[in-house]
Amino acid sequence: MAKTTHIAIISSPGFSHLVPIIEFSNQLVKHHQNFHVTCITPSLGSPPESSKAYLKTLPSFIDFIFLPPINKEQLPQGVYVGQQIQLTVSLSLPSIHEALKSLSSKVPLTALVADLLAFQALEFAKEFGALSYFYFPLSAMILLLLLHMPKLDEEVSGEYKDLTEPIKLQGCVPLLGVDLPAPTQNRSSEAYKSFLERAKAIATADGIIINTFLEMESGAIRALEEYENGKIRLYPVGPITQKGSRDEVDESGKCLSWLDKQPPCSVLYVSFGSGGTLSQNQINELASGLELSGQRFLWVLRAPSNSASAAYLETENEDPLKFLPSGFLERTEEKGLVVASWAPQVQVLSHNSVGGFLSHCGWNSILESVQEGVPLIAWPLFAEQKTNAVMLADGLKVALRLKVNEDDIVEKEEIAKVIKCLMEGEEGKGIAERMRNLKDSAANALKDGSSTQTLSQLASHWEYLSGN
Repeated sequence: MAKTTHIAIISSPGFSHLVPIIEFSNQLVKHHQNFHVTCITPSLGSPPESSKAYLKTLPSFIDFIFLPPINKEQLPQGVYVGQQIQLTVSLSLPSIHEALKSLSSKVPLTALVADLLAFQALEFAKEFGALSYFYFPLSAMILLLLLHMPKLDEEVSGEYKDLTEPIKLQGCVPLLGVDLPAPTQNRSSEAYKSFLERAKAIATADGIIINTFLEMESGAIRALEEYENGKIRLYPVGPITQKGSRDEVDESGKCLSWLDKQPPCSVLYVSFGSGGTLSQNQINELASGLELSGQRFLWVLRAPSNSASAAYLETENEDPLKFLPSGFLERTEEKGLVVASWAPQVQVLSHNSVGGFLSHCGWNSILESVQEGVPLIAWPLFAEQKTNAVMLADGLKVALRLKVNEDDIVEKEEIAKVIKCLMEGEEGKGIAERMRNLKDSAANALKDGSSTQTLSQLASHWEYLSGN
């Protein structure tokens, strides 16, 4: 009987960070029997119920350890959400070390895999005789940008958003300074310093496992493989989403039974991910835009906030539906359904009545949309979402991007025009066709194609190191 190969993974707090790295572990143990994975998870406050419920669905080859939670009072007030996550991990480092020490006293560890915001934990790999890997839950384009950032930092004076020329990365579509990830938009901020720190740390790992696939980002992946004469060992294993586990349940059955009654490809699904929130003014414009468009819609609504990432680490208590314009639900009851805070997204996107997805362009949502072949309307809010929107709209041409006015608001006329264009215009047909082709490529990459082969190479390498 073969020996077991032990891997430890470190997630950062937040459900949308936990899922990708756990789903990667799921793929690993599903295809390669002799692996055992222990997931170590820091948390800010007590771990969210969604994370606990999700972790209970895992196979026996994956264990998890919740570290002692970090108290919110220990963090400075008003810091950017990425910073909150980063600081939570930093304050959890002693507990991470303790957990690894206890683990390695029982079994030899072959590899330590940390997600992007938990990068500091990789410093412990050598001490426990393990190789160090980044799990990069974003696009190859973002990784390329991150690696390029220290050089850009030296070359550019002033703020990136004021650059008149686009930034050109090898193998990628040109990027305007305003579309760079949120932490880079203020170069004197702590968030920017952390971003640079991550950029430097990432190049020192033994390998980078990335949640993308060759056919979707061939230019960026090739550029990464050639980076500094092959300095980086890159493993594109995506698209890795919750599609594989199908553990989402529509508790009330409301969304899916409503979708069952709608014509094929007629519904626009509207959702801003697990953290995105809109201001009251923007909710009003979106409601009016949906109404004006005359299209069917399923809208996942959150209570308003003036911070775009307000819901990211928080749970909601208020009923969001009371923030809709007066009479909106009555006027649109034939055409639309509004649900509070959450919908079973993978099942919604795979439903045959859904023909488009108005999305914040978080990478998990993009990959889920690609796997189901649903064309996109890009409405980026925070983090690296604007960069993703550029890639989708200008590079892959599988999305239409909404324009914001000088007050950073997307107006109702613009919303209605773009929705109509995607759902019934000629341009929309071309976008849908390209997305269907990308869906086929994604399925092939996971079936016996590029991503499956890459995961097998990595697993064999780890087995070899552990003496299997």
